[in-house]
Amino acid sequence: MVTFRPRTILAVIAIVLAVAILLAVVWISRQVLTWILVAIFFALALNPAVEFFQRRGLRRGWSAALTFLLAIGGIVAMGSLFVPTLVDEARGFADALPGYVNDVSEGRGPLGRLAERYELEQRVREAVADGGVARLLGLSGTAIAVTKGVLTFVVAIVTIAFMTFFMLLEGPTWIERLYGLIPERSRDKWRGIGRDIYRTVGGYVTGNLLISVIAGISSTIVLLVLGVPYAVALGLLVAILDLIPLAGATLAAIIVTTVAFIDWIPAGIVVLIFFVIYQQLENHILQPLVYSRTVQLSPLAILIAVLIGAKLAGILGALAAIPIAGTIQVLLFAWLPRRTGDRAAAEPRAAP
Repeated sequence: MVTFRPRTILAVIAIVLAVAILLAVVWISRQVLTWILVAIFFALALNPAVEFFQRRGLRRGWSAALTFLLAIGGIVAMGSLFVPTLVDEARGFADALPGYVNDVSEGRGPLGRLAERYELEQRVREAVADGGVARLLGLSGTAIAVTKGVLTFVVAIVTIAFMTFFMLLEGPTWIERLYGLIPERSRDKWRGIGRDIYRTVGGYVTGNLLISVIAGISSTIVLLVLGVPYAVALGLLVAILDLIPLAGATLAAIIVTTVAFIDWIPAGIVVLIFFVIYQQLENHILQPLVYSRTVQLSPLAILIAVLIGAKLAGILGALAAIPIAGTIQVLLFAWLPRRTGDRAAAEPRAAP
């Protein structure tokens, strides 16, 4: 008969409850955790610039503020390239919308033929007769969802910006506080591990930026060759959206392909084929090769890490998969020499 002391049983129950509460808190605050990861991403990307200004004699606070202002200025400058383009395109679409409606109602052009084939007009009439326009389009629910989405987006942008700035400003101080909790005899070892982890995560950020630049340049070249309007602005949009794991590249492909189809159907077909091929090359060749040099992980390990992270936590998991895999590798390399050294010391020596 196996017996357990009540204290042991209570300790196990307490641990299980603590783990359950922790998982519940993580699930409830998953959106905030996503913002924190994005802020860490930006802070690591901007930290080399902060250190550059520090080496030039500026204090940490002034360096962080100057870097933050330069980053905001760069984002505003890039936004000025494609936001007016998107506004003009939206205005042009609104002006052309009555013509599209006439084509659908009279059966002219590609839209009219498509509407006749699938009896779209008749379905719309039946839906309006059954439940009205609000039921057809879900106007009330859509309006609420859009309003919440816009407010959440604005709050996320402001929150991420402030967290990024404070991480740049107070990051070294927090790191030193963490090192202060470690026994002094092990502090130098963990400082070395921390530097390796910083290089690994910073390498991931650098690799992600490099891949996004490649995606933007290649997309711009293809659009310029095909004569699609606003090729530079659309290429910049591809580079920005490609920073988002998984969904970003697909969203960019949908937007750019739609614009190409509106301009010229053969161009839309070529752009669609380009994005399908390029995304396969990026996901299975470019990302593993670049990350293997910047993160020092094997391509197979990177591919497995991204797939597992995406399966477990979607975009958040894919965003954190490679840094976590690199951190685990650094910790393993720091643990294995000690482990092998202990094993060698424990082995009996042969008698002379």
